[in-house]
Amino acid sequence: MIKNTPIPTEINLHQKSCLLELTFDNGEHYELTCEYLRVYSPSADVRGHSAEQAVLQVGKADVKIDKIEQVGTYAIQLFFDDNHDTGIYSWEWLYHLSKNHDKLWQEYLEQMEKAGQKRAPAPVN
Repeated sequence: MIKNTPIPTEINLHQKSCLLELTFDNGEHYELTCEYLRVYSPSADVRGHSAEQAVLQVGKADVKIDKIEQVGTYAIQLFFDDNHDTGIYSWEWLYHLSKNHDKLWQEYLEQMEKAGQKRAPAPVN
């Protein structure tokens, strides 16, 4: 962990609005959507082992978090309803996602557009 990384003092999941509410020990407060957390999962399935191996996550607009478990004193594990549960969200990663939300979200939307993909899940036939 980077020295002086803020630590969450509160983590609240709002199921209906699909938001994870985070308050850090520096007083900063953020709300991150389940979709955003899913597409920026720190797992190797999503990020790969290098930037070239990253897999664009599509159809995640309706994804929800079913469960949250603490991992030691440094992270949480999020269990999504699409069966993704391999990402360990360190305090450093959560703070990075929080502080850089607007930039990262815009990058994701641009990647989706470039790939001709949609955020919404494909209809089930």
